Amino acid sequence: MIFYQLIDSETSTYTYLLADELTKEAIIIDTVLENVDRDLKLISEMGLNLKYILDTHLHADHITGSGEIRKKTGAKTAISSEALVPCVDHALKEGDEIKFGKYSLKAIATPGHTNSCMSFLIDKMIFTGDVLLIHGTGRTDFQQGDPKKMYESIKDKIFTLPNETKIYPAHDYKGFTYTTVELEKKFNPRIGNNRTLAEFTEIMNNLKLAQPKKIDIAVPANKLCGLST
Repeated sequence: MIFYQLIDSETSTYTYLLADELTKEAIIIDTVLENVDRDLKLISEMGLNLKYILDTHLHADHITGSGEIRKKTGAKTAISSEALVPCVDHALKEGDEIKFGKYSLKAIATPGHTNSCMSFLIDKMIFTGDVLLIHGTGRTDFQQGDPKKMYESIKDKIFTLPNETKIYPAHDYKGFTYTTVELEKKFNPRIGNNRTLAEFTEIMNNLKLAQPKKIDIAVPANKLCGLST
């Protein structure tokens, strides 16, 4: 499988490009509007046929490039049905599969950061959006955030995958690129090492984080697939 992990330096957002090496059918996950030209150039240089543009959730820290890429490629957009985005081509439900070439990406509902959070599983790789980060988790203090839902999403869905499953989050702020289920179960300071729901909730309710700088712009724009009109 062709695989690229791309970074937006301003928001520390990861964008992932996956493609079938034979058919050249491709998908892209969590695009950033400012990087659309970069992403399209890479897709063109690789000779890929982009089939789907996926978002793991309704982002609050950046504007998605999904609508713009759809306009330029004809690829279909997809996000959880819980995001309530009327312009999206595919409103995903738990268990839906996105196919490209011989590969299939499975949608897994993982709410907690937002109601619309969805992780994508392929082989022994999972793209967890903002629900589970590398030695961290997404926050739960806005946009339907809920510590109990997040705890259940991570413990009952992600942590039940094989230990060697690689975790690729939507962000990292310390220079890491991926982790594994085994590492997060052991060392994640918020939810690893068999923390209880009560302990996790106490941690999440006392993070005292600043609001994302672009939240007032990003959320309304992302409900329009990142397009102003």
